[in-house]
Amino acid sequence: MVERVTATPAALALMNQLKEKHGSLMFHQSGGCCDGSSPMCYPQGEFLTGDSDVLLGEIGDAPFYINEAQYEYWKHTQLIIDVVNGRGGMFSLEGPEGKRFLTRSRVFTPEERKKLNK
Repeated sequence: MVERVTATPAALALMNQLKEKHGSLMFHQSGGCCDGSSPMCYPQGEFLTGDSDVLLGEIGDAPFYINEAQYEYWKHTQLIIDVVNGRGGMFSLEGPEGKRFLTRSRVFTPEERKKLNK
């Protein structure tokens, strides 16, 4: 199975820390307003998704959403959520931890694209 969004072991470890403090999590890929294009982490249900949001999949057990207009730009890529040292997004849960989530990407192969269209 081809996943549209995955997470590195470092990102999953940070998610586990955040779950201990905040409970279940969810993500929304920021579109560039206040926090650039960072993946934003929230307590599950705190960020209200709408009809224009696409559920890409889950990382860990956290749903990961992206706005449909942004999805159109990124649909040919797999999003890989990683973590680096630095200040997180001002609204994202990892901000006080001295780390921030980061979105990396790679283009799907032709074989993977065929599997995605099924």
